[in-house]
Amino acid sequence: MTSPAGPPPTGRGNTEQKPLRLLAVTACPTGIAHTYMAAEKLAQAAASRGIEMKVETQGSIGAENVLDDNDVSGADGVIVAADKDVDLSRFVGKRVLTVGVAEGIRHPEQLIERVRSAPVHAANGTTAPTAAHGGGKERSVAYKALMNGVSYMIPFVVVGGLLIAISLSLGGHTDPSGGLVIPKDSFWMDVNNIGVIGFTLMVPILSGYIAYAIGDRPALVPGMVGGWIANTGSLYDSKAGAGFIGAIVTGFLAGYLVLWIKKVKVPKFAQPIMPIIVIPIVATTALGLFFVYVIGKPISWVFEHLTDWLSGMTGTSAILLGAILGLMIAFDMGGPVNKTAFLFGAGLIATGNQTVMGMCAAAIPVMPLGQGLATLIRKRLYTEQERETGLASLFMGCFGISEGAIPFAAARPAQVIPANMLGGAVAGAVAGVAGVEDAVPHGGPIVAVLGAVSGVPMFFVAVVIGTVVTALTTVALVDIGERRRGLASAPAVEPVLVGAGAGVSAPSGAGAGTSAASAVPDRDAASGEGARGAGAVVPRQGVSASGAAAASGAVAASGESGAAGDEVLSGYLSERTVKVELDARDKESAIREMAELLARTGKVVDGDELVATALRREAQGTTGLGEEIAIPHAKTDAVSAPLVGFARSAEGVEWGSLDGTKARLVFMIAVPEASAGDEHLRILALLSRKLMDPGFRERLSAAVDEAAVLDVLSEIR
Repeated sequence: MTSPAGPPPTGRGNTEQKPLRLLAVTACPTGIAHTYMAAEKLAQAAASRGIEMKVETQGSIGAENVLDDNDVSGADGVIVAADKDVDLSRFVGKRVLTVGVAEGIRHPEQLIERVRSAPVHAANGTTAPTAAHGGGKERSVAYKALMNGVSYMIPFVVVGGLLIAISLSLGGHTDPSGGLVIPKDSFWMDVNNIGVIGFTLMVPILSGYIAYAIGDRPALVPGMVGGWIANTGSLYDSKAGAGFIGAIVTGFLAGYLVLWIKKVKVPKFAQPIMPIIVIPIVATTALGLFFVYVIGKPISWVFEHLTDWLSGMTGTSAILLGAILGLMIAFDMGGPVNKTAFLFGAGLIATGNQTVMGMCAAAIPVMPLGQGLATLIRKRLYTEQERETGLASLFMGCFGISEGAIPFAAARPAQVIPANMLGGAVAGAVAGVAGVEDAVPHGGPIVAVLGAVSGVPMFFVAVVIGTVVTALTTVALVDIGERRRGLASAPAVEPVLVGAGAGVSAPSGAGAGTSAASAVPDRDAASGEGARGAGAVVPRQGVSASGAAAASGAVAASGESGAAGDEVLSGYLSERTVKVELDARDKESAIREMAELLARTGKVVDGDELVATALRREAQGTTGLGEEIAIPHAKTDAVSAPLVGFARSAEGVEWGSLDGTKARLVFMIAVPEASAGDEHLRILALLSRKLMDPGFRERLSAAVDEAAVLDVLSEIR
């Protein structure tokens, strides 16, 4: 019978020891290169010590080499090298060591030694502490949890906000007593109600999925219920809910509360019901009561005292009052501070003072308009999803829906909230100086278009100036933050195919050498050549001077190896995209040179953008995989079909690789936006796996010319 924990005991009478049997699971956020690199490293380290090891990879194309019950029952220990959640319930009773995927690549031998004395995984979920990596585990978990909540919240913001905006624009009209009014029992009121439901769910979704990322499924219910309570001020005697800031607080409280409850030892008979009944009920009740009786009271107090304070300022300078109202409107976009300023302005309309509401109305659209504008003027700093959200934010801003900026503020509070407040203060101050008035309790350009604003020209001046200030400040702060993060980030970030992801902008002139080569696209490819044949093209006559020698060699060899070469990586890599000697000596120059290499195919339609996208990817985290390998990549419409290029560097290029080696074998992958399926992930996974074979790397390094290189690369299947 196999011992449930640790290596088998040895005795003096044993003439033959049972070999140690270990299991491993590797996984990274996107499941491509590092997943397979860690698996290979662990397997090699185990084999060198005569240890049996089976490794399950949880990659982008699903789990492979899955560990079954027989594997687990006979194992002496389990190494989990992962940067995402892995189900550990199947390893109860086994020694389990959990670390980041980078540890599996850097120190596989140490992990094999450490797992022998790792804590035994218990049914209540307790196990070995996760090794810190990158910027430290706690910080990493908090950041990932926040991003998880934001990503799930964004669709609710967009759908709810756009439906409300559409219903207001097409079915609403101004009413001095009720602002923008949609007739009851009308079609547009039904559309508006659907949008309101989306907006209502936005805050609990944010809270719930922050909690889920920390405490797993048992934390989902307390997180969502806590978010709902935070957003419902009437539950704790407040005229305004805590908004998205309250949702972030409840999300983290719920997640860590569940983690704490999981550590409580309970009888075995109660263990099965803990995650589905006991933990959700206890956590939800405790968090809800804590918010209502402890956190809610200060929120209500803030609301009341801010209102009293503003009431005493009505006789002060219009510039100062407008700036203060703008700061408050922009601070939490629907929270108690925002609502205090809004209700203060709305309440004065009935007294005949419409200038205060005019200040608020000018500040209300600045946040969504400013954040949307920022995604347009500096696309390089934003992911594709963020740019799409930015367009929706612009639309919502036009209708005075300040919540359109919440996804940006939740994702980057330290940069976005100060920028919002500065722009809101400027807009409010300008409107105050100009004496802008608003006769309805609503804001944004829509109220001016519908005739509720007096002093329309200056109203738009205030909105435009505030928007520009917010956008420029946001861009500057995000750029600085991304540069700092790029310098300080650990090099264990998983290479993923991204579009215009967050990162630093490419230097001016980046990719200049690519433009000429990409100016004449391949007409045959454009006319309908399939993606799988993207690299299988007849070499064109006339190439750039810098590539003439390599191209001529490729043409000369095409008669013998062209057929085989066309099959490399589904035809995405051909002799035309192979270069024996890379001239570049630094990463940026190498990426430019690789872009020129891909441009030989005629399928690069915008060389500058290809280079810029690849550089943005590098700013997120190095694509240097170690073992003298780098795989820069980009998903962009700067290419018309998937392409793969390869080049060698004799001296090596500093790439910030995991193991500190310089990159001598450089692959570059570029795919258009439309090729976002599994094919490009499959190619990257195939590359990563094959490149872990030392013999393959040696053959690739020793190949004498492009044709010989292609023959070696044809082993990738």
